[in-house]
Amino acid sequence: MESTGGTSAPPPADAEVHRRLVYGDESALAEVYTAYGGLVRRIAVRVTRSPAAAEDVAQEVFAHLWSRPYTFDAGRGSLRTWLSLLAHRRAVDWVRSEARHRKDAGADDSALQAIPDAGPGPDETVVDRERSLLLHSALAELPQPQREVVHLAYFAGRTYRQAAVELGIPEGTAKTRLRSALRSLAETLAEPPDPALERGA
Repeated sequence: MESTGGTSAPPPADAEVHRRLVYGDESALAEVYTAYGGLVRRIAVRVTRSPAAAEDVAQEVFAHLWSRPYTFDAGRGSLRTWLSLLAHRRAVDWVRSEARHRKDAGADDSALQAIPDAGPGPDETVVDRERSLLLHSALAELPQPQREVVHLAYFAGRTYRQAAVELGIPEGTAKTRLRSALRSLAETLAEPPDPALERGA
């Protein structure tokens, strides 16, 4: 992705852009990058003190959003905040990695110890585990043809064209199955919890 310079577009509506990302709309990613790319890079620069590293962090952040749009939940906070936190976490990871390299080279490891732990806290771990279980449950409910395409596209890193070749089906069929699967997953994961279950009924 190219730098957008000092200008930024009005931020897109979170729920709408999330829906488009789920359906694989590349223009949605471009809009998000235009709106928040500068913010992500500024956060990364503050942490890493390296413009080059900040660019790498920005690429990782937006690649993560594109490949795993379900990790953002519009109901739990804004996309701006989510991207900011992700940028900070990835930037801290970069600094920690650099500190480890310096330590391996014989440098003093005091800098490493001074860097805050970027690992998830207990609450975040529980939420991530619940989301993971929900996602796997939703995947298990998909028809097998759709589940196969999702597995290849999102867990094996294939494009829908590559998935079509591996499954021996037309590209159009693979694309349709993938979109249908993503639509079903989006609807399932967007459903609010059953109040009766929350009450323990």
